[in-house]
Amino acid sequence: MPVRPRTSLHAQCLVAAIAVLTAAEYDREMAPDSAKDETQVWNLEKAYWEYVKANDLEKYRALWHDDFVGWPLFSSAPVRKDHVTDWITANMSKGVKLQSFSIEQLAIQVTRDIAINHYRIKMVWDGPGPTESNTEILRATHTWLRTGNTFQIIGGMSAPVNADGK
Repeated sequence: MPVRPRTSLHAQCLVAAIAVLTAAEYDREMAPDSAKDETQVWNLEKAYWEYVKANDLEKYRALWHDDFVGWPLFSSAPVRKDHVTDWITANMSKGVKLQSFSIEQLAIQVTRDIAINHYRIKMVWDGPGPTESNTEILRATHTWLRTGNTFQIIGGMSAPVNADGK
């Protein structure tokens, strides 16, 4: 019966270290660029509000994933994609339009194909009368899912700020 040489502990450790380094390099190559993704999601979030301001419902709807479910401030229950423009059309029908907004990013986290963005938004609404204006400040969270080479909103929630405006 032939005797098989024993593999030294040193050789086994070397093989394990190479495997770990190869796997780590593979993960780096396959992992998306988080900073680039964060910038992309933040730009999509700003585009969201530009579409609201322009009453561009088609571009606004395109930001939403077909499987979206979220709980917006305007609703007493969570809604799906078919209701994401309800608040815009309700404002438009009353003659209320977003005049301006400022958006403050508070936290964003991208993990693989998911991005979670938390921000505060200050909106100035005009109408329906020529001297009527209303300022509103909200906290918002959107969860974005990578779809192809972009992201779409798959979930979200908004709420009024607290007594300190935070």
